[in-house]
Amino acid sequence: MKLLVTGGAGFIGSAVVRLAISRGHDVVNVDALTYAACLDNVASVADNAGYAFEHADVRDRCAMDRILAAHAPDAIMHLAAESHVDRSIDGPGSFIDTNVTGTYTLLEAARAYWMSRGKPDDFRFHHISTDEVYGTLGATGLFTEDTPYAPNSPYSASKAASDHLVRAWHETYGLPVLVTNCSNNYGPYHFPEKLIPVVILNALAGRAIPVYGTGDNVRDWLYVEDHADALLLVLAQGRIGRSYNIGGKNEMRNIALVQMLCRLLDDRRPKAAPHEDLITFVTDRPGHDLRYAIDPTRIETELGWSPSVTVAEGLGRTVDWYLANERWWRALEDRAGVGRRLGTMAAGG
Repeated sequence: MKLLVTGGAGFIGSAVVRLAISRGHDVVNVDALTYAACLDNVASVADNAGYAFEHADVRDRCAMDRILAAHAPDAIMHLAAESHVDRSIDGPGSFIDTNVTGTYTLLEAARAYWMSRGKPDDFRFHHISTDEVYGTLGATGLFTEDTPYAPNSPYSASKAASDHLVRAWHETYGLPVLVTNCSNNYGPYHFPEKLIPVVILNALAGRAIPVYGTGDNVRDWLYVEDHADALLLVLAQGRIGRSYNIGGKNEMRNIALVQMLCRLLDDRRPKAAPHEDLITFVTDRPGHDLRYAIDPTRIETELGWSPSVTVAEGLGRTVDWYLANERWWRALEDRAGVGRRLGTMAAGG
């Protein structure tokens, strides 16, 4: 297949690009190269004959029309998004602009392209989203594809809106769509504003490791390469108009995750005192969802997918990758917002 991947220089998008190329697909990587994008993420495939890069913004309809006409993809995998909850608290406008308006613009470009080619049955528009659209869970229960949407942050609200647009374009116009909602991703090339790279890099530098509230918030952790594998499977075999939840089946409290990372670093880069001594509890994030956990039964039973990487194995791989790729993360440390607390401007604060 020839795939058009939006946001392919980002964390998850680049994992999809690398895996798709390795499996023999052609890939057109469309990325606006905003603060969290890095072309080094796809350097390993940049010289492949099946790879092409287009520097463009999904909000630019003329650019999307041009790219679709020039490359004639068989499918669109839409991963381009603003994705950091803390940034959405401080500046929600860019999340609405990119995640909602950008998705609408891309949908319209895709619909026009699909219609111009005679509405081929094998075309796909695959929208990649998050479990955060469902809101928060209590101590028990799991998100299913039938869980009502109840987003609690500007980020998750913008993703919920984009999910609804995609579904509406299928129901109203017949556009062949797929939607996936994933749990928290981690792994190589994770931009250093997110929890796991923050812990690793602060620990290496001997800086305080910030943990929101009491650290009791629970997330389901999904290794990014497992996620990329699931996305390509859904694209190839998923039922049109269907949504699929993709989870790692690796629930952990944030504090337990941070402690595990500290112990991994103690083993690999021992210091005079345990890295765990750097843990510092800080004021919680406004509207911090208590718990996310996905029930992946649908993708398991319909498509035969299940995660292959345990959280212990995946965190070990991730720590090793950051230790071996200092040049990559050093180059990102000066980007806006990296290394400082975000998400403190709620309620006029």
